[in-house]
Amino acid sequence: MKNKPLLLIILLLALAGFVGAVWLYFSSSRNTSAILKNSSPLKSVPVEVAAIEKGSIHLRLTFSGTLEAGAEFVVAPKVGGRIQSLAVDLSDNVHRGQLVAVLDSEESFQAVLQARADLAVASATKIEAESSLKIADREFERIKRLKQRGIASDSQYDAAMANQLVKQSRLEVAKAQVMRGEALLEIANIRLGYSRVTADWPGSDDQRRVADRYVDEGQTVLANTPLILITRLEPITGIVHVTEKDYASLSPGQGVSLTTDAYPLDVFYGKIDRISPVFNKTTRQARVELVIANPEIKLKPGMFIRATIDVRTLSNATLVPEMAVTTRNDQTGIFMVNEKEQTVSWQPVTVGITENTRAQVEGDPQLSGRVVILGQHLLENGSAIHIPAPKDIATPLENTGSDK
Repeated sequence: MKNKPLLLIILLLALAGFVGAVWLYFSSSRNTSAILKNSSPLKSVPVEVAAIEKGSIHLRLTFSGTLEAGAEFVVAPKVGGRIQSLAVDLSDNVHRGQLVAVLDSEESFQAVLQARADLAVASATKIEAESSLKIADREFERIKRLKQRGIASDSQYDAAMANQLVKQSRLEVAKAQVMRGEALLEIANIRLGYSRVTADWPGSDDQRRVADRYVDEGQTVLANTPLILITRLEPITGIVHVTEKDYASLSPGQGVSLTTDAYPLDVFYGKIDRISPVFNKTTRQARVELVIANPEIKLKPGMFIRATIDVRTLSNATLVPEMAVTTRNDQTGIFMVNEKEQTVSWQPVTVGITENTRAQVEGDPQLSGRVVILGQHLLENGSAIHIPAPKDIATPLENTGSDK
């Protein structure tokens, strides 16, 4: 009976502990429910997407280079003299065979007169030798008949024959002198003609243009001194240099389009004409020559050009915006959109040709649907996304203004 109050106290304490535990349990449950009720789900990433397309894409290589004349011809006199006149000047059109310069020809003209006089003397000497030979022939025939009759001696016969041979030799010398005189006269006439300098370039083109003038009227020049430079500008030649990486993609006949700073709105067309078989040891580049149509003669030698060569075309390629291509763990790929679940999946791809803002990609399985083009830095495989309406996406023009 003495332990009964102690037992009652223990029961009361146990009951108080049980009530406290029940209260803590339900209190904790209510707080947890409130937290779960008030907490928001995992946030999705706003992204911009674009459709995967099928279409053609071109592999184009662009090179910087310069223009050179299609051909150059330096007009130079074959004889020296004073320049009396120049018939053409800078930028003039010149036809094949056209007279471009006249040299002082007085000395050459006198040389022609002297050659004519020497030829006349040689011709007179020839006539004299022919007459002497005729006389010697008659004398020999007379002595020959007299010897046959026994009237003329052997010595007379031998003398007549010797005289005939001498006259024949003199006639041959006279003929040679005439031939020499004719040759000297021809040379003198040719040198006189050299005083009139003409533009006789090789090739099939009949018209070219004066690119430079080296002398003025009144100057005295020596033989082979350059007077003017004549160039062919249609077609014109473009020169670019390529590295080993691009060399194997080029071949003669490939089409070329080019632009220049002088005419930024015009596009000129041509083709690859020649490719050097060797590389420069210093630059490790090879020379490529382009032949470019220039009907209006807008393109000039020395201009800088940007030549674009169409190397290869794929007609049914898988295309995505270039912005869609990204990397994860040193692997190139794209984030493809799962339309039902509004999530993305990481898809490794191989990037091929890139043209303007599009890239050709290859992956397994066949790619289709939509890809993320903005917001990839916040994504991982399986990330939740939401796609804002187009009106909620600020355009570059609204953000940065136009570049004028």
